[in-house]
Amino acid sequence: MVSELKGIHHVTAITSSAEKNYQFFTYVLGMRLVKKTVNQDDIQTYHLFFADDQGNPGTDMTFFDFPGIPKGTHGTNEIYRTAFRVPDDAAIDYWVKRLDRMEVNHEGISEQFGKKVINFVDFDDQKYQLISDQDNQGVKAGIPWQNGPVPLAYAITGLGPIHIRINNIDFFKKVLEQVLQFKMIDQQGDHYLFEVGEGGNGAQIIVEHNKVLPDGVQGYGTVHHVAFRVADREALQEWIDYLPEFGFQTSGYVNRHFFESLYARVAPQILFEWATDGPGFMGDEPYETLGEKLSLPPFLEPKREQIESVVRPIDTVRSTIDFKRE
Repeated sequence: MVSELKGIHHVTAITSSAEKNYQFFTYVLGMRLVKKTVNQDDIQTYHLFFADDQGNPGTDMTFFDFPGIPKGTHGTNEIYRTAFRVPDDAAIDYWVKRLDRMEVNHEGISEQFGKKVINFVDFDDQKYQLISDQDNQGVKAGIPWQNGPVPLAYAITGLGPIHIRINNIDFFKKVLEQVLQFKMIDQQGDHYLFEVGEGGNGAQIIVEHNKVLPDGVQGYGTVHHVAFRVADREALQEWIDYLPEFGFQTSGYVNRHFFESLYARVAPQILFEWATDGPGFMGDEPYETLGEKLSLPPFLEPKREQIESVVRPIDTVRSTIDFKRE
């Protein structure tokens, strides 16, 4: 037996500009930068973590800004859209007006598996969605950023369903159901809705069967991987032992300091991560100034001077800013 996944932990994507990315998520989406650090495997690359007010698991959207990487191409065999939860349908109505005012390209309000949604993109053509938690049940939402620019009644509270395009739906369905313990709960044409754990928007994947598009090509404007929650190191170890039984090659145990991880490619070009709920992001910075300084895990701290010489400074101080809300 293996411990059931608890839902989505985080999504990691690639941006062309850490500066523009910070501006977009802070001032447009109103998500809180809870950690400014570097890619632990490539120290010249920023790794920014945007989340809810306290950086709770299930609320993190993170970004790499690999120097010199080309623009990605959307296609099949790709994690192609990330959703964000908002409290209710009234919040969806608010966000249409906000996105218009901020001149963000979006597709207006539509319905998806009975939920109101807005699809939109950023400056890199990274694909996002806002989804209403109206009547939603399952994984609890996070806490909106208390000092951010968006009224709390409408603010983003965490990650919603992850959208994946896949060429071989039969294979991927078997992986989700027979290995990862997801359940298919609905289907609309070529779109399949799966959930795990307590279910709901915070524990769902929408899989689009797409044999028409060419394979997506990773680069800026695309998702690097999606992570799913496990309770602790013991549960993580169960998955480390379990996945090879099905022929999956894994990274083995990886300590990311803010959480502990395991990685495996579960389908062509689809990288999943298993991540523990803790320790979290508040161990090395006070709540009031989360994300305002360059945070490094202990094994990189002796290299701080070198790292600070190769990553350009980004001003992420917000504790002195009084955001005006509509």
